[in-house]
Amino acid sequence: MAWTRYQLFLAGLMLVTGSINTLSAKWADNFVAQGCGGSKEHSFQHPFLQAVGMFLGEFSCLAVFYLLRCRAAGQPDASLGPQQPFNPLLFLPPALCDMTGTSIMYVALNMTSASSFQMLRGAVIIFTGLFSVAFLGRRLALSQWLGILVTIAGLVVVGLADLLSKHDDQHKLSEVITGDLLIIMAQIIISIQMVLEEKFVYKHNVHPLRAVGTEGLFGLVILSLLLVPMYYIPAGSFSGNPRGVLEDALDAFCQVGRQPLIALALLGNISSIAFFNFAGISVTKELSATTRMVLDSLRTVVIWALSLALGWEAFHPLQILGFLILLLGTALYNGLHRPLLTRLSRGRPPAEEGEHERLLGGSRTAINDAS
Repeated sequence: MAWTRYQLFLAGLMLVTGSINTLSAKWADNFVAQGCGGSKEHSFQHPFLQAVGMFLGEFSCLAVFYLLRCRAAGQPDASLGPQQPFNPLLFLPPALCDMTGTSIMYVALNMTSASSFQMLRGAVIIFTGLFSVAFLGRRLALSQWLGILVTIAGLVVVGLADLLSKHDDQHKLSEVITGDLLIIMAQIIISIQMVLEEKFVYKHNVHPLRAVGTEGLFGLVILSLLLVPMYYIPAGSFSGNPRGVLEDALDAFCQVGRQPLIALALLGNISSIAFFNFAGISVTKELSATTRMVLDSLRTVVIWALSLALGWEAFHPLQILGFLILLLGTALYNGLHRPLLTRLSRGRPPAEEGEHERLLGGSRTAINDAS
């Protein structure tokens, strides 16, 4: 069945905003400007402030949820499904995981390329699968275990490509290794977040947009308050500001004042995360989770191609192999091979029953990683 214009719009919105999310964050990192007090020019390295912006984008999903709910209430045939009362504090633990994992990823983005950053985020499949078995009692299919093993192989190839691209510069090599390890560490934390989200969303039937917005509110408030002690905590070699502290928000604002394009990059990051969450959830409802997975993989290609075109990184052929292996692992884990096998064995398209749902229906949809 051909896609409607609205479905094409949602798919394009997800692909574009998802790509902008990573590219705008990397664009901000690439700027060099003076800070406060007439300090010399230095790179814009403010990962925790960028994470605050991301949570602001997530928080805006609450507004989208209530707007859609008002719209649905005005339609006689619309239904929100059963709304069980729940304590918003249930989303505090996953919000803390999101806050920690996202902050670590923004630190890592300063150390590695945008394409490697995006590819290595595929590690979330490994840990989400393992944690769902350990804590949710889920049984993984053979294809899912195979997908995890293939994903591990893909991560090894991507990491090897990073090492080979920086082998002649020991400082850069050490930085890339640290960045890659931080991304993997962040995926472990985000996997715990996703398992907690699934447990709470499924138990209380909370709509994903509402859950994302609630977590965004917690992350925004907590991390904003943490910027105060971070202003005084020494960070040594991990610091990218002249004062050598964990985060210098005042220095960031001074740099934005001297280079307004940084504000444009930050605004792109904030707005894209909000639209990406909405588009991703809508694609799952209007089309299927498989379509969402394919679009997310295409996002990696877009980020990679634009990073090469802009000269942000050098091409390495091993990255192609790594990406293809990661794509295969993701496809196996998400069951993309099943409709293909069904089509080959039966000679007709598989049934798509249950793939399409209303955006504010009563179904249970797991929250995608929004970082």
